[in-house]
Amino acid sequence: MKAQVAMAATGLASSAAASSINILPTPPMGFNNWARFMTNINESIFIDAGVAMSNNGLRTAGYNRLNLDDAWSLLQRDANGSMVADPAKFPSSLPWLTDWMRSNGFKPGIYTDAGSLSCGGYPGALDHEKRDLQDFLRWGFDYLKMDGCNLPNDEEETYHEMYSRWASLLSYPKEVAMVFSNSAPAYFSNQKNLTDWYRAIGWASDYGQLARHSADIVTYPNGNGWKSIMFNYGQNLRLARFQRPGFFNDPDFLIPDHPSLTMQEKKSQFALWCSMSSPLLISADIPSLPKETIDFLTNPGLIAVDQDKLAQQATLVSRNATWDVLTRTLANGDRLLTVLNRGDSAASVHIPLERAGIDFGAIGDGNVTVQDLWTGRVTYLLPGEAPLTIENIPAHGTAVYRLQSISPITPTGAIFNTNSLKCLTDSPSGNVTWDACQGTDAQVWAVHKEDGRVSSLLRPKDCIVPVDGVVKTTSGCVRHHTNPWTYKSSGNLVDNKSGNCLTENIDGTAIAEGCGYLLNQQVLALPAGVPVIMF
Repeated sequence: MKAQVAMAATGLASSAAASSINILPTPPMGFNNWARFMTNINESIFIDAGVAMSNNGLRTAGYNRLNLDDAWSLLQRDANGSMVADPAKFPSSLPWLTDWMRSNGFKPGIYTDAGSLSCGGYPGALDHEKRDLQDFLRWGFDYLKMDGCNLPNDEEETYHEMYSRWASLLSYPKEVAMVFSNSAPAYFSNQKNLTDWYRAIGWASDYGQLARHSADIVTYPNGNGWKSIMFNYGQNLRLARFQRPGFFNDPDFLIPDHPSLTMQEKKSQFALWCSMSSPLLISADIPSLPKETIDFLTNPGLIAVDQDKLAQQATLVSRNATWDVLTRTLANGDRLLTVLNRGDSAASVHIPLERAGIDFGAIGDGNVTVQDLWTGRVTYLLPGEAPLTIENIPAHGTAVYRLQSISPITPTGAIFNTNSLKCLTDSPSGNVTWDACQGTDAQVWAVHKEDGRVSSLLRPKDCIVPVDGVVKTTSGCVRHHTNPWTYKSSGNLVDNKSGNCLTENIDGTAIAEGCGYLLNQQVLALPAGVPVIMF
């Protein structure tokens, strides 16, 4: 069965990938009821949210989707097999509601489940796929979120088969293109062996425009909001290689009114989601949001980053116990620098811009324009000046800067194992190991576009080379072979001479050995901007 599904999916993947850019070129923005109201869904929530968004500037800022989640229907289908909207919750009918949304400048979205029942116990789409899609389109929806509860079993190949049914239906020409939000990968994210997770996010990225990949964000008013945000943020960092224009990794909803969050934590979630070009779907009581919250949710500089047409996901430059530093390139060539203080007190940090991939030697007498995207303030950094100093970032706060210069960009940052989360680490002797991330130059790597060299900032003139299967940094690596490494969508970094994969050995040494299929010890995250070759 697995082989049959894989063969059948090949054509779907190519056609879906070709059309996804047109269906959803940038991440969706809008409102969803789930994390705030859960099954307490009704017509008024969406009318009130839409009116408030029209009045408070959210719609003008780009939040133009109103998405229904679980529990909108009755518990039984009608005699024809169609789902029926609960008339107590939606007395005016779903077609009336979608008409209202469109007439007020919004796009309507709806929810279903690929299994026999939804996660909330309402009718699922299993064996009703064609009828349900026809009904959703007839009612006026153009966005479909699909969970994966209550499938016949919990095997990855079953999820693949069930979701491929929808990929087939959605690939047929229709008057209205349906955005497909696929939650299948989330059901495989907590396994010890992550092979099924990687496999699921791979086909999900071909079947639709966005994919939920991990745990649900915490729901109002329970739980630890910051812990939940940090978990999903961390999961998102593992999957940057899959994101591209037309497909977006989805770390779940913005929760700006969760009572456990400080204002800095709310702003950090927004800043991190924008830095990663993640979907910006607010799940909150929109009419009750204070001006301070609306102000940061409508920050034009950060929204421009989120909606940047390159859709590159920010990746780790470095990480230690306190700081996460991320970077990415924007469509006009600017460089984004995002700095998260994960510590419990305010602190300052100094960041050499070489870590952002900027070559001061190429700037000459020019400078780097540094714009603070929270304040709009612009400063200039000249070659030879001290690193960028960011002072007093609050506990759990995030600073975001847009950098402009004439320097060519070299993809630069951490290389880490997406299972163990250990960072590839250089040493003065040239021995290369996998160690806990500490944010040193030994763990920041430049991947040179012109010849494929991979060099640490500790030993920038040397680069990694397999020597009798053991990976070391050494001089003369270009003579070893041209374009020595290729990064695959599988997460494998492949030595082009031997065909072997960079691997985390059981003793922590870096080795190159035969490539297995999505093995924990061989699936790696590399800096944003490194070309990703389809696996």
